[in-house]
Amino acid sequence: MWADNETSEDLLGFKVHADLLIDIIKDESVLPITIGVFGDWGSGKSSILQIVKDEFDKEEDKDSLCIYFNGWTFEGYDDAKAALLNSILKELEDNKKISAEIKETIKEKAKKLWKSVDWMRGAGMVMKNIALPAVSAYFTGGVSLVPFAIQKLSELGDNPEKIIGKLQSKEGQETFKAFFKSQEEDKKTINAVAEFRKDFSELLEATNFKRLVVIIDDLDRCSPERIIENLEAIKLFVNVSKTAFVIGADPRIVKYAIEHKYKNDKEIEEDNSRIVIDYLEKLIQLPYSLPRLSESEVETYISMLICKKEIGNEKFKIVIEAFQKYRLKNKYSAFGLSEFESILDADDFSKVKDNVITIPALVPLITNSLYGNPRQIKRFLNTFTVRKRLAEVASLTGFKDSVLAKMMILEYSEPKLFKKLFDWQIVQDGIPKEIGEIESICEEKEIEKISEDLNDSDFKEWNKPKVIKWFQIEPFLSEIDLRDYYWIARDKLENSITSGSMIPPVVKSLFGQLLPDEMPAAVTKDILSNSFQQLNNIEKEAFFNLLSSNIKRNPQQKRLYDIFTIMLEEKIDNTAQYYIEALKVINISNIEPAVALRLSNFKSDPIIGDFLINYFQGGKSPASRSFNLKK
Repeated sequence: MWADNETSEDLLGFKVHADLLIDIIKDESVLPITIGVFGDWGSGKSSILQIVKDEFDKEEDKDSLCIYFNGWTFEGYDDAKAALLNSILKELEDNKKISAEIKETIKEKAKKLWKSVDWMRGAGMVMKNIALPAVSAYFTGGVSLVPFAIQKLSELGDNPEKIIGKLQSKEGQETFKAFFKSQEEDKKTINAVAEFRKDFSELLEATNFKRLVVIIDDLDRCSPERIIENLEAIKLFVNVSKTAFVIGADPRIVKYAIEHKYKNDKEIEEDNSRIVIDYLEKLIQLPYSLPRLSESEVETYISMLICKKEIGNEKFKIVIEAFQKYRLKNKYSAFGLSEFESILDADDFSKVKDNVITIPALVPLITNSLYGNPRQIKRFLNTFTVRKRLAEVASLTGFKDSVLAKMMILEYSEPKLFKKLFDWQIVQDGIPKEIGEIESICEEKEIEKISEDLNDSDFKEWNKPKVIKWFQIEPFLSEIDLRDYYWIARDKLENSITSGSMIPPVVKSLFGQLLPDEMPAAVTKDILSNSFQQLNNIEKEAFFNLLSSNIKRNPQQKRLYDIFTIMLEEKIDNTAQYYIEALKVINISNIEPAVALRLSNFKSDPIIGDFLINYFQGGKSPASRSFNLKK
């Protein structure tokens, strides 16, 4: 098994990215700078940042101080600026590179910095916890702060006279004065920020370091509000000489957070994309996007993971050294069995070979199915290993690892087809004739011809380039009894591997965006068009599973049906299949008549129509009556 943690051990050849970042940061002419290391969830951002930190932490580097700040760890702090400053000052106090005399100087200078942060922190809490609740309470008759009240307040505009006219009360006058006073406080805040930067620059001068490197990781795991607070905290340090901030995040999550920040500003919402771009460009001078792994990199990564597991950490050190030398000369070829043979003794090589031998042929499918994502690859291998062990413990005879790997690729990338194959084999003693028929169609022809033949057959749903490639790669399955392979995967037949995995933050964020009950259909469609369609297939699958599991647990929550129905209206691929699976386990009595009435528009839909007609047929529930109303 492989741990799903960041590591400075480079099995991906990603050190080249870390070295580039280090080289940029060490160029004094570019400081101060803020660098955004962008990539999908699980793409290797944290490991690259760990390599950067380890390089700057070396004792021989007397010119650099590097601080690692996990935005997610500080989710519970009331103020991100205080959390960030606390991390920096604590590191300065504890750092072995700094003498005791200089540490005393730092402590003295830090007192003034804390006063600035405490003032800004207090001003923010007053505005957040006193001014806004007071105004919203006016609109809601004393009810605590709610989104409706904030929306009402924003509709009054920014003209003080209008606000007074609307409030029309002594309480309104007092509230206005509080807001007017806050404008004066804003001026003080601007001065406090400038003063803070000056004081912080002086503190850095006292340390004698040439550069302060602050790494901020896991920003995309935070709530939208916390992401913005962390970004605003970073802005506090922007333009302070000798500093480099390196931020690791999925840019889509950050985009959602910025949109969330301005969601009640109508003027900004009209040009939403521009405000997001402007915000990021002002904060991040150098965006650096990580590429997805190529096929050779995926083969190398899998081979290295297996090699380490088989021979142990100590022996693996020589493999890592050889890999690093190899990458200096050859950045494009896979580092695998042929290289291991020249490094390892015969026994160790034999163990590694037995486990790696089936991998190269499957690499193109693994790469495409898992989108070159290191975390997904590692979790795929963990599941593969568990199932291999289960087969051994259960003493399954004739069990082939290569068949298991091939079946898991279908399960991971096409769970609906995986379930279809299960349905075929269960009534044919494990050897479905359909597999042989499709394999015959897919052999030794141009892809265009194969596609035409599948369209003219009973297997239209299998007509996908990735699936065709799956059929063409050995081992072929037409004579294989699949019952054992489905037996060890039986816990996943309902939900597939992806739904049992941790949900990507970008999916959680999108789901949260779509949940508000009062959201207009037009806004929902816009979010689906701009955000859902940008997800890769694994993330889309995770979104459908999240939506399905929520609707099964909360069958009376109308908003969940609305999301599904709007996705049907927008003709989003696979929506009908997931909606059908969810409705099968939901009691009709839990469905509101309005939901059923809207679903009646899909009676003639080729995928979901017949199911809906049978589902609502002859029922006496309000939902059934609504569905069957004559229009």
